[in-house]
Amino acid sequence: MSRDHQAALVFSQSGATLSAKRILINDYCGHPFQVELSRELARRGNEVLHVYSADDQTPKGDLLPRRTDPATFLIEGLSLGKPLQKYNLVRRRQQERAYGELMCRRIDAFRPDVVIGSNNPLEAQNRIGSYCRRRSIPFIFWLQDIHSDAIKSILGQKSATAGALIGTWYEWMEKRLLRNADHVVAIAENFTARLDSWKITKANISVIENWAPKNKINVMPSSNAWRRAHGLTEKRVALYTGTIGLKHNPNLLLAAAEAFATESDIQIVVVSEGKYASYVKDEAARGKLGNLTVLPFQPFESYGEVLASGDVLIAMIEPDAASYSVPSKVLSYLCSGRPIVLAADKRNLAATILQRSGAGTVVDPRDTAGFVAAIRHFLRHEADGRLAGASGRQYADKMFDIGLIADRFERICQQACVAK
Repeated sequence: MSRDHQAALVFSQSGATLSAKRILINDYCGHPFQVELSRELARRGNEVLHVYSADDQTPKGDLLPRRTDPATFLIEGLSLGKPLQKYNLVRRRQQERAYGELMCRRIDAFRPDVVIGSNNPLEAQNRIGSYCRRRSIPFIFWLQDIHSDAIKSILGQKSATAGALIGTWYEWMEKRLLRNADHVVAIAENFTARLDSWKITKANISVIENWAPKNKINVMPSSNAWRRAHGLTEKRVALYTGTIGLKHNPNLLLAAAEAFATESDIQIVVVSEGKYASYVKDEAARGKLGNLTVLPFQPFESYGEVLASGDVLIAMIEPDAASYSVPSKVLSYLCSGRPIVLAADKRNLAATILQRSGAGTVVDPRDTAGFVAAIRHFLRHEADGRLAGASGRQYADKMFDIGLIADRFERICQQACVAK
């Protein structure tokens, strides 16, 4: 049991009671596990408003209102009314600021006791954090990525000067936001070294690893309606699902398709959208790789069947991104009971979890041959795949306890409100 789960268990067993709060959770991406937390906090009697960006092109969680939702739970998607310009730096900055302003107006209308900000671009998070500070609203920075490192790395590949100058500016902004936050929830222990170097007060930091909603992503038969609908019944499937962005290498997917091009029973299936998903689709067509299928993001209701359709699930993150980002799709993969192949630096938390759980294989992201070989192994050795998949689900059952996780967040909210 991890340190975080032990702490949550002690608190849960202590008999401590918490007064209900008005909590606003802003998860820009709309991922599955954040909205699960919001529902659980609302189930406990807190009034919870869960807000996400309706414009962000990422796979979404269970964001539709449900008949079984608590009366104290609200969910809203905020839209700027136009597509996000992710690859135009000037327009992207303007849109991120505009989203931050929309969020500030929503905070003002809801009047929460505490705000939790997750996955927001720094320009948006800056406006939200500053607004909460001016209004004396406790603000919890849920640190999913070290954004300034990402900016330095990505821009530095185009221009060392621009990467250094712009990255330094955003590092100053991120550092100030974290210092001013009433609490920081970091998703990985290795983030704490950076926070310490930025002189973030240790007492204001909690490490809570990400999870996936294990009760909504179940182990399902590989023979299912989704697999049949996409003509995959007679295929062995290596499946990638999720965003493909600047911290991923889409050429690994193309290389896998090329490696299996002569093996007619194997299909590479990519469920994604956006610039790099289109690149994969176009390159596959150009190379006449009929064994690579690119599909758009699927509704969350189908997500269990999508994952179950993969005989092996694949993910990747670039070496430079391993220190500042954790691919959360791997956590959903664990719930599905399927073997996983991850191309990532072994120091990345997702890689650590795979090795800890025995749920799959981690290969160096620069080792294309190793990536292909790991996929081939699980496709050809079904017993090994079943064992890895079962190990992954066992890990999820043990570690993804929303009750213990919500205990920790509820206590953090309470302490932030008391300190304010």
